[in-house]
Amino acid sequence: MGLCALLFVVVGVVPLALAGGHDYGAALSKSILFFEAQRSGYLPGNQRVKWRGNSGLYDGKANGVDLVGGYYDAGDNVKFGLPMAFTVTMMSWSILEYGNQMGATGELAHAMDAVKWGTDYLIKAHPHPHVLYGEVGDGNTDHYCWQRPEDMTTSRYAYRVDQNNPGSDLAGETAAAMAAASMVFRHANPAYSRELLTHAGQLFDFADKYRGKYDSSITVAQKYYRSVSGYADELLWAAAWMYKATNNEYYLDYLGENGDALGGTGWAMTEFGWDVKYAGVQTLVAKFLMGGKAGSHAPVFGKYQEKAESFMCSCLGKSSQNVQKTPGGLIYKQRWNNLQFVTSASFLLTVYSDYLTSARRDLHCSSGPVAPSELLAFAKSQVDYILGDNPRATSYMVGYGNNYPQQVHHRGSSIVSVKVDPSFVSCRGGYATWFSRKASDPNLLTGAIVGGPDAYDNFADHRDNYEQTEPATYNNAPLLGILARLHGGQGGYNQLLPVEVHVAKPIAAQPKPNPVKETPFAAPVAIEQKPTTSWVANGKTYYRYSAIVTNKSGKTIKNLNLSVSKLYGPLWGLTKSPSGSYGFPTWVSSLPADKSMEFVYIHAASPAQVSLSSYTLA
Repeated sequence: MGLCALLFVVVGVVPLALAGGHDYGAALSKSILFFEAQRSGYLPGNQRVKWRGNSGLYDGKANGVDLVGGYYDAGDNVKFGLPMAFTVTMMSWSILEYGNQMGATGELAHAMDAVKWGTDYLIKAHPHPHVLYGEVGDGNTDHYCWQRPEDMTTSRYAYRVDQNNPGSDLAGETAAAMAAASMVFRHANPAYSRELLTHAGQLFDFADKYRGKYDSSITVAQKYYRSVSGYADELLWAAAWMYKATNNEYYLDYLGENGDALGGTGWAMTEFGWDVKYAGVQTLVAKFLMGGKAGSHAPVFGKYQEKAESFMCSCLGKSSQNVQKTPGGLIYKQRWNNLQFVTSASFLLTVYSDYLTSARRDLHCSSGPVAPSELLAFAKSQVDYILGDNPRATSYMVGYGNNYPQQVHHRGSSIVSVKVDPSFVSCRGGYATWFSRKASDPNLLTGAIVGGPDAYDNFADHRDNYEQTEPATYNNAPLLGILARLHGGQGGYNQLLPVEVHVAKPIAAQPKPNPVKETPFAAPVAIEQKPTTSWVANGKTYYRYSAIVTNKSGKTIKNLNLSVSKLYGPLWGLTKSPSGSYGFPTWVSSLPADKSMEFVYIHAASPAQVSLSSYTLA
């Protein structure tokens, strides 16, 4: 343990060549499977990790509340709310950015199940607007024992924050998790999505109104998940996710008006994780800015973006304050569970690379401009290191490759399965019989990302070496998105447009619109439309259409005006004039020869009618 939307894009940008020896699709499948091994509570009938059994079935009973479910954070049997919520946020962000790629591999439903296992618990942990349970069990008594979760005899007392004992960081992160997850389920499960968003709004208000650090209220967490950064970053982080989920200007104003006071515009970070969220919120706000959403807050949002880019540059080694790297090229922050920082930083680099590509701009570092492809290439290098391209030729994902950790610091993995031998394993007996056993784990913890190597790429595969061999859910969560991106490519859409997550279950047969509609012109523009996803809400089938406008004239087009009729929903990517025609977005003035732009719209009908009204050639 330890610690919508720029709308102009050159279509057909060649994605980074992802040649290499790694099977990112297989790694994605395994990384999602790990979460099933971390489940607490009653396991479902479709549980794929068969060596696990039900556990923690009385969690919350001593407190008069049902807290059954959720995730064990790492190799122990405690449920810590702050890292669990961050895990849910990052799994959700992975799906929101790369859910279509996950769908192509058949893993989207599994990823959504993993999110829902977390959010089902977070809903239980928030029984009243100003009450949030942030821990079940405590690290001290838990670490004294080495038991399977199915056998545990340790305290399951639950700890909470409320208006008299606040926890703005915990409540803020949980609000972010629920807001992000609400978007994941918006079309697959609308009622559940609305429930999550209600909880998220209440938690944001609670976090903002009753301010304080959660570990001052839940003091038993201090030794394990101390909130070193305080709660200011979580307030901004929660506001950013609330804005993404609601489009409510209140949260955009909150980011603009509190950016300086809460540190969003001031802190130039070299880490991102369950404690320090600044780089994450800076990346999100930079997306809002590049997407033309900043409005009057553009100057402040520009300062957020400067700090986001400072983080990216520091990771790439192109800043005045660079992150440390091992001789083998791995980002190195600390000896204890270093890989958590590698996966989270790599995720930010991956999404920011795609944001920049969509915005048709470079990263600005003190050493000069950096192409977006360099960010993705570096993120790929970090993932490849984790998967085995390192001086030890060791995969730090359990079950991936031929040489991976065999003695993981993990109670459930290291003790014979209760399904194989149901004999009770006592608190101290587990240490004597299983912890000290110098042999491979009897249960394969497939997909787990362990703590990883030291500053010199060294790694000791011993169960008692918890700094290097203990896994954690928040190591894996950001990796889902990166692996989906590396396996599936960019996806063919503008990463700054509002992208809908495909429904995990097939929709019942509905009348379908034309799959492709082209509007050719003798000169100088071609328009191609196609539906990219669909969903059912309130008995009506909605479609998201992507429209690609390509300049075929051989010259640069200016003053483009399009007529869009039979449109019955929102449109992003064009500016509507007082006359009713549509032109370039305000930050774009021309369309070069042979280049394309994209706009999207959503409605419950066949494609809108798009035609060319007027234009000039430069």
